[in-house]
Amino acid sequence: MKKTGLLASMLAALCISTAPSAQSQELYWATSGFFGPFNIQGLIPTFPQAKEITIPVSMWVLKHPKGLVVFDTGNNVAISDGADNCKKYWAAGSCDFLKPNQKRSDVIDAQLQKLGFKTDDVKIVISSHSHLDHSGNIGMFPKAIHIMQKKELYQGWWPEKFQGREPNGSFVLNDLNAARGFNFFEIEGDYDLFGDGSVKILSTPGHTLGHQSLKIKLPQTGTVILTQDAIWMQENADGYVAGLNYSVKDWTDSANKLKMMRDIEGAKLLFAHDAPQFDKMGNRWHK
Repeated sequence: MKKTGLLASMLAALCISTAPSAQSQELYWATSGFFGPFNIQGLIPTFPQAKEITIPVSMWVLKHPKGLVVFDTGNNVAISDGADNCKKYWAAGSCDFLKPNQKRSDVIDAQLQKLGFKTDDVKIVISSHSHLDHSGNIGMFPKAIHIMQKKELYQGWWPEKFQGREPNGSFVLNDLNAARGFNFFEIEGDYDLFGDGSVKILSTPGHTLGHQSLKIKLPQTGTVILTQDAIWMQENADGYVAGLNYSVKDWTDSANKLKMMRDIEGAKLLFAHDAPQFDKMGNRWHK
């Protein structure tokens, strides 16, 4: 009887110690401006018909009891407010195809200020991968711990040749240079961020070597998975394979992994570049 009582007390204490983190999280969905309009087949070559789309460039702010987290930092501030500025920092081809429409107020530091935070308030910056629209402003967070898959750092510094090695291409070298001396936690595989199951980094390679997604338990919304470019938009979830992947097989395996979590666990997939989903859920807190 005494052993049973002791065990019950220990389990109760464990529940008390871990529950508050998951029960008090809040997630804000922001966008670093928009890309487009352009033909969807430029991003998803397998899509059966041409159509013009305009897509968000998603960034996320997570309030957790153990610290403020930013997941992806969007397009670099230098491309704000017009094509001329874009072509001074990005390759002209990227500007001409993507047609970024980013105001200075869309940039992650301004988004944080709107929410009542400063960049120095951010404890952890997680980058899904090192492409220009996901790691553009990591240099704004010198005091944060930056978390990337170890192989993604190598990917960013020396991309596969077919993805382009020009310093201002899909991987913008100046974005990475700005954070070269920062405190990086280089992980390999999945990782339980705060050790309580409330935030889990998921290894989802395929789009790049070290792409990662984020799984979050919210008290009211339930479990959400921020897919980023593991599944760009609903059309990818429907089976149309995205372009610019280092491995179609790995990309498909990662997409299936996330869809199985959706089907088995009831997790909701939130896509980085899906306009209808952002229209419904973007620019607000989710509890």
